[in-house]
Amino acid sequence: MLKIDQMELGPVQTNCYIISNDSKECLIFDPGEESGKIVALLKKKGLKPLAILLTHAHFDHIGAIDDLRNEFAVPVYLHHLEKDWLSRPNLNGSGKYAMVPDYRMKDAEELLKDEKQLEIGSFRMDLFHTPGHSPGSLTYSFGAEGFAIVGDTLFRGSIGRTDLIDGSEKKLLQSIRESLLTMPEHMVLYPGHGSDTTPEQEKNSNPFLRGF
Repeated sequence: MLKIDQMELGPVQTNCYIISNDSKECLIFDPGEESGKIVALLKKKGLKPLAILLTHAHFDHIGAIDDLRNEFAVPVYLHHLEKDWLSRPNLNGSGKYAMVPDYRMKDAEELLKDEKQLEIGSFRMDLFHTPGHSPGSLTYSFGAEGFAIVGDTLFRGSIGRTDLIDGSEKKLLQSIRESLLTMPEHMVLYPGHGSDTTPEQEKNSNPFLRGF
């Protein structure tokens, strides 16, 4: 049984997820900011990170990655369509906001290209390319455990914004329809912001998904 720790980090309270197993190994998803808090949690629980996985490379999801790489010497996984975004503030969005430093980070060590089963240590997950909010948005599905990390593709009662670089409402709705809403109805979907939800709940109550 995998364990999930959720932390709300940074100026826009981005959800960072720590997924750990019984062997105290863990994966870090979307460490958006406040690396000290993440390190403190990992050390308190005696967890050993194996990798940092990004649902996408907007500034509010990447702020702590270099600190964590320096602390734990772990690789960053990112979709190849956003391979240049970590080092370019104009792409990751950090250059747009005075309250955010310009993020010019090292490139990701692992670029993900195809939908497939991804294996990192004993962790097994299905990888879905879910563009629309950004061109390289990814969903990481732990089907056997009944949950998925969906980033900013879908929120409880809402959907990701599509007015940023290479965003597309058409692609976003297609990603939601074909990848997220086809998951089991009670699959827990963990978004980049706000509370978790399920495909059943969003089909029934999300105003953006009427007719799905």
